[in-house]
Amino acid sequence: MQKTISILGSTGSIGTQALDVARKMGFKVAALAAGKNIETLEKQVREFLPKIVAVADENAANELKLRLKDLDVKVIGGSDAVIEAATVQCDTVLNAIVGINGLKPTMAAIETSHDIALANKETLVTAGDIVMKRAAEKGVTIYPVDSEHSAIFQSLQGTPKGKIKKILLTASGGPFFGNTKDDLKGVTPEVALKHPNWDMGAKITIDSATMMNKGLEVIEAMHLFSVSADDIEILVHKQSILHSAVEFVDGAIIGQLGSPDMHIPIQYALTYPDRFECPSKPLSLTDIGTLTFQKPDFDTFDCLSAALKAAKEGGLKPCAINGANELAVAKFLKGEIGFLQIGELVLGALQNQRSAEEYTLEDVIEADKLAREYVLSNI
Repeated sequence: MQKTISILGSTGSIGTQALDVARKMGFKVAALAAGKNIETLEKQVREFLPKIVAVADENAANELKLRLKDLDVKVIGGSDAVIEAATVQCDTVLNAIVGINGLKPTMAAIETSHDIALANKETLVTAGDIVMKRAAEKGVTIYPVDSEHSAIFQSLQGTPKGKIKKILLTASGGPFFGNTKDDLKGVTPEVALKHPNWDMGAKITIDSATMMNKGLEVIEAMHLFSVSADDIEILVHKQSILHSAVEFVDGAIIGQLGSPDMHIPIQYALTYPDRFECPSKPLSLTDIGTLTFQKPDFDTFDCLSAALKAAKEGGLKPCAINGANELAVAKFLKGEIGFLQIGELVLGALQNQRSAEEYTLEDVIEADKLAREYVLSNI
């Protein structure tokens, strides 16, 4: 398959696995972008020889320029550099940046009419109405990379519009499902970072532990598949084998199963509608033996409750919970707040955010700023 891609967030978990796929498929890489991990980024550049390399940290960018002076590669630094990387000519931009920092690069890719493989859920959580509308206007297709949304996307292939009864969004439950709030009072970052199934970056791993990740995915699914929060049921599925499913109006349920390995959804987003052999662990259902499904615990996991409330209220509320969560998780990872405080701060930021039926990108940025200020003033 002849294809040229750009990868934003290339040194993270999704980015490195996307390059595994690119290596196997023989894809050309037009641009790479990362934060400041230049050790890994230099190795990637030397292997894939992109035209442009963007480093958000300007000091790290300057060091990378020195390291790569023997190559004919343009190295640019700063937050706008990542946006520029999103506009380099290619077939698909894979956005694997973590957090709201991925929003502007997504919009830049849309404006230059690039299809997008989206792993940056915050793009749709914070500004989904704006993003999806502009993508439609520009004729841009957004392919989901999150394993759950890829599973839903795959399950919908060949289905006429208007035939969905319900989306069944699965959640691993993280390391703490089944615990009470009392059990979680003394949780440390080291413990919270030990996910039972998935190997992910620190931020998303904590989001899984608080179940905030699942709340954000509800909002993402609403925009990707044009459904309401009431059309989505969360199922705690500890084995992470059924990645999500769709129930149709006739009662049929179609889902996608696979090992907990991100190579499959990444590759499908980049090769759709074709399928190829994938560097992932084969699934043996007999080895798994049993699949279980449970209802989520909304009382213990405040982040999940807050996210679902924001999903139903809409407007800038999803942006507020996302901004508060991003900063609260960062503070928790530094040991500055307790595990349960993450949910408390997210709920507070939700209540602090005004309602807004219509909003602009500037409003989104302001709502994110206010949510972060709320966190800082309440810790």
